[in-house]
Amino acid sequence: MKKLLLALLLVIGVTAAGLYAFPAALLTSAQYLERQIAGLSSEQLEVANLSIHYYEGGPSDAETLLMIHGFGANKDNWLRFARHFTERYHVIALDLPGFGNSSQPHASYDVGSQVERVMAFTQALGIKKLHLIGNSMGGHISALYAARYPEQVLSVALFDNAGVTAPQKSELAERLEHGDRNPLIVKEPEDFNRLLDFVFVEAPPLPTVLKDYLAEQAIAQRDHYEMIFDHLRNRYIPLEPELPKIQAPTLLLWGDKDKVLDVSSIQVMQPLLRKPSVVIMESCGHAPMIERPEETAHHYQAFLDNIDG
Repeated sequence: MKKLLLALLLVIGVTAAGLYAFPAALLTSAQYLERQIAGLSSEQLEVANLSIHYYEGGPSDAETLLMIHGFGANKDNWLRFARHFTERYHVIALDLPGFGNSSQPHASYDVGSQVERVMAFTQALGIKKLHLIGNSMGGHISALYAARYPEQVLSVALFDNAGVTAPQKSELAERLEHGDRNPLIVKEPEDFNRLLDFVFVEAPPLPTVLKDYLAEQAIAQRDHYEMIFDHLRNRYIPLEPELPKIQAPTLLLWGDKDKVLDVSSIQVMQPLLRKPSVVIMESCGHAPMIERPEETAHHYQAFLDNIDG
């Protein structure tokens, strides 16, 4: 009740202040509101000469859930999903190096390098055991992390993860093979709406002024994102040889309408895992924790409860 009251007061304050004229302030206020509802605070840590920004909340002595976002995204992707877990778990959602507010080093951004950066981050926080959750590229990183450091990982949840060759090519794979423009990289304002349509079946509503501002931010990062995408493709690490090394229970959760990474990827992954669970969400796109956060949280909590049981 207190969180809802705080949210209502903040919304009233934002509207009264006329922040629609100042999209950066509107975004900051919206992020603050979502953090308050989720019970998360904004934190920063220096790790191996990198500044890592992250959200943290929940009991510090509880089991840790570490959430890892996908390509072109950041820690805000997890806010509405994370709110369902901060009463019971120690929740962390980080900006990977190269994304969000974290450092953008002149270095490799292949998933193997990112795994080692995430490992350094967990060591700096003193986390001995954790549950990993990753979406898209973040799922690729999470799976490789679980394969390299099985003694640390209690479970791994992969939401529409990259890293396997699907029997059925996705629309993104077909476009890239034909030399079409990458729909995940925003080069001009109208590309942002195309991106939303490509990633979601039903995109979360956004005020036009905020959508325009986010488009501007994405355009400003286009060269950086193109470089990272090239690293991911040219320094690709396939998961097929790695999946049998994962000891922990693994949830494969996918939107059946994913245009980025086809749901048929599950057919490849499930037989290679020791302890797989599968959830396919109908009429859902590439980022279920954004498109349908409550339903996705319900599936994930059921997975955790089954482990405990």
